[in-house]
Amino acid sequence: MSNKDINRRDFLGGFASASMGMFIASGMTGRRADAAEEVIPGFDDKGNGNMKKQWKPVSDRKIRVGIVGYGACKFGAAFGFQDHPNVEVVAVSDLIKERREGLMKACRCEKSYDSLEELVKDDSIEAVFVATDAPSHPKHCIDVMNHEKHVMVAVPAVWGSLEDADRLLEAVKKTGMKYMMAETSCFRADCYGMMTVYRAGGFGKLVYSEGEYHHSSSASGQAIGSFNDWRLTGAPLWYPTHCTAYYVGVTGERFTRVSAMGRKAPYGPLTPGGNPFSDETALFQTSEGGTSRMILTSSVNGLYYEGGRVMGEKGFMIETKYYGSMKNLPDIRRPALPPGMPAGGHGGSHGPLTNEFIESILLDRTPLINIYQALSMTVPGIIAHESALKDGEPMKVPQYVMT
Repeated sequence: MSNKDINRRDFLGGFASASMGMFIASGMTGRRADAAEEVIPGFDDKGNGNMKKQWKPVSDRKIRVGIVGYGACKFGAAFGFQDHPNVEVVAVSDLIKERREGLMKACRCEKSYDSLEELVKDDSIEAVFVATDAPSHPKHCIDVMNHEKHVMVAVPAVWGSLEDADRLLEAVKKTGMKYMMAETSCFRADCYGMMTVYRAGGFGKLVYSEGEYHHSSSASGQAIGSFNDWRLTGAPLWYPTHCTAYYVGVTGERFTRVSAMGRKAPYGPLTPGGNPFSDETALFQTSEGGTSRMILTSSVNGLYYEGGRVMGEKGFMIETKYYGSMKNLPDIRRPALPPGMPAGGHGGSHGPLTNEFIESILLDRTPLINIYQALSMTVPGIIAHESALKDGEPMKVPQYVMT
């Protein structure tokens, strides 16, 4: 069926299944996002399938890595740097002593620093994984690159600031260091497969795409802890990349205009004079002439889901199933991982992200989610939130294109 036309009933049935797949696609049926649970939603979604079996090393060199951040999500150790054969974790850091010690143990590392500002002065470190609070991402990444170190950073690239986006881009250009944003959706099996099929021409131009990120938080009393409560004080669309990857990550194209609406939080503004919305939905125009809908919710009690769908002139995909006119499909499996390196959470994307970053250094190539891709996934959400604050007023989206 994947290479044949399908009738309307089959399509609607499949699409409905995909929409309801938010409860079943990743084994999270009825998954609650209670803060009291030991495992944070997303981290238990291993998704190890649809991955090539044979890993081929590209070098025997070890990259000397520093890791910063071991908060509520314990991201610093979650991406498997300590298990990659081409990595030596030289030092770690967290502002809190107990967390530093926990990160040292998890990464099997004997050296730590009290802060990122101290760690980046270590000349033996070649690259740093920044897993700190989102508002600090641009400042920390700029500091890392100014100390002549490559950087991989947790999402998003910036936190509600166009000025930070400009400063971050300028730092990448000035220093020449490699920058990669660790957007997990880009290495989920479905999104990676969509990207592969798109590059092979199986969709043509995309007519419509959508991405969804639903994560119960403040509205239902299920918020993940965060440094200075940053998860509670920002706008939903300031954290858009799990959604926007299902267009920008798939195609490498851009959003050009947006109109967005927000649902006001039932408990009032999260901060005095600040964001009033608990849920936001954006409708984008794309550089291909299509449309794209991105939705983020935090107030649907107990719901956790990340996913999306793409529909093109020649075919469409629901999860990893292609329906369309292309007869010889490319291999959509994700790259293999080194023996003993776990795929990790968020659909088995953690390990592949780390491997991509390390190989980009070893091979001296641009990483998949480079600065231009990172900003093109992040900044549209900032503009969309501005549109929502103005009752859906259409607004232009800044363009970040490699020249």
